[in-house]
Amino acid sequence: MGKIILKILGGFTIFLLGVVIVTWFFWIPSASGPGYVFVKAWGSPGSAQGQFNDPNGLAVYKDEVFVSDSRNGRIQVFDFEGKFKRQISSKGDGPAQLGRPMNLTIAGNELYVADYWNDRIQVFGLDGTYKRSVGKAGKGPGELGSPGGVAVAPNGDLFVADFYGQRVQQLRADGSFIRQWGKTGQIGFLAGEFNYPTDVALAADGTLFMADGYNDRIQVFGADGKFLRKWGGPLAINIFGPFNGWFATVTSIDIDKQGNVFIADFYNNRIQKFTPDGTYLTSIGERGKGPGQFEKAIAVAVADDGTVFASDFRNNRIQKWRPE
Repeated sequence: MGKIILKILGGFTIFLLGVVIVTWFFWIPSASGPGYVFVKAWGSPGSAQGQFNDPNGLAVYKDEVFVSDSRNGRIQVFDFEGKFKRQISSKGDGPAQLGRPMNLTIAGNELYVADYWNDRIQVFGLDGTYKRSVGKAGKGPGELGSPGGVAVAPNGDLFVADFYGQRVQQLRADGSFIRQWGKTGQIGFLAGEFNYPTDVALAADGTLFMADGYNDRIQVFGADGKFLRKWGGPLAINIFGPFNGWFATVTSIDIDKQGNVFIADFYNNRIQKFTPDGTYLTSIGERGKGPGQFEKAIAVAVADDGTVFASDFRNNRIQKWRPE
């Protein structure tokens, strides 16, 4: 009897070892691109200029960095060295105010802000001048439930990650509804379904990259709206983990001039970089409070020269990295 049990245990061990080897070979890729070097960080907890209370979304335009200072209800603008330049908006629910600003996008010399608590997209000039608001609270077409991010097409159409709506909506510039991906209010893990989407990025060719937040994956759709692919862990079906190419809640997307895709991997305390087809390239950062470390990496933005900026959420600072 003892020999039989040992054989069974041995067989089970071999089986588990085989599963680990297959998983590692197929779903844990090695880095295939150059790394990044930490340059500097700026910020500290507080509400004064240059201080943050949960810094969130990021956007880069020319030589300026725009930061969603979420619980302070404002956008702060810095130069590339972290010097404060100006503030946009203030906390509140008025026409030109922000409740909890999340991910940012700059298009057509305008700043688009996902105004999470106020269930709308707010649009400002880059100098801070209030322009307009798109959307209102609700579950109907064109209505929003705490938007997390927005992308803007050349024709002015908006693609909005509707967080509690469990969908991504395409709206015209005036807010009128065009179409959506996902079933309103329904969580799912199949292709085209969502589990609290957090952000959207639009490539130069019209391809849409969607951060499917709590499904721990990226979903990709063509300019015609058809599903193309998804990635993040085995089969990209809400299996999270700390390995290369896997995620533990995705919260932000940006695309560089070469089309590479940068993902804020929140609970894994890092930024991951991929080719447009989802091939893993490299990671930036690790958990901690020291230089080049993160306590929840929540947002990423890439400058034209390849410099990467990341929001270090719990450390209340912005980090700057350059390619090796």
